[in-house]
Amino acid sequence: MFDIEFSQQALMTFFSQYAYQPMYVYGFIVVFMTASSFGLPVPEELVLISAGLVAYMAHTPDKFPPPYPGAEGVNVYTLAMVCFLAVFLSDLLVYLIGKFFGGKIIKTKFFQKQVAGKSFDTINSWFQKYGGFACGIFRFTPGLRFPGHLSCGLLGIPAWKFMAIDGLAALVSVPTQVYFVATYGDIILSKLAEFKMYVGIALAVILSVWAVKRIIQRNTKPVS
Repeated sequence: MFDIEFSQQALMTFFSQYAYQPMYVYGFIVVFMTASSFGLPVPEELVLISAGLVAYMAHTPDKFPPPYPGAEGVNVYTLAMVCFLAVFLSDLLVYLIGKFFGGKIIKTKFFQKQVAGKSFDTINSWFQKYGGFACGIFRFTPGLRFPGHLSCGLLGIPAWKFMAIDGLAALVSVPTQVYFVATYGDIILSKLAEFKMYVGIALAVILSVWAVKRIIQRNTKPVS
């Protein structure tokens, strides 16, 4: 058995300390969303859910009291706009890098590791199948988001088309997620204990599969 450190109280305490520090939250959003756009392991959905929970706490002072009377809390509408702009502008930055520096980037080891090969083949096939609408599809595919947006610029997708399609996709998905979590945060928090159980089961399954695979590999290893 493994003891999974996933304390609901600790999580709420962590988020609630920022519920009344809006500028910190908005700044964190910009940093995390930019990192996510560039392919770093910062899940966008997790950032949006966390931001929504902070907004929920700021709007329920009876459950999460402010540090002092009159403290300014995170505004859900401002937060939703910051999240959208951070996502859209970071996507656009990746596109522009591909557009203006694509010729040099494709020669780097970084490109060969992140984009070339199977990922680039998938990206090309999506462009052939969906045309410019692939710009919006990449927004919802974490593994291909960075190389996809980079390739949009590299392959000459017009800037207006990229901004229109990616911007619309972000506008539909990002603010709505933040607002939904901020509105129904009590339900989400009540499900954390259940989520903890699912995480434990998933980890147990993954570890079991890994252990079985290692045993099979050891037993089938050729004798030299």
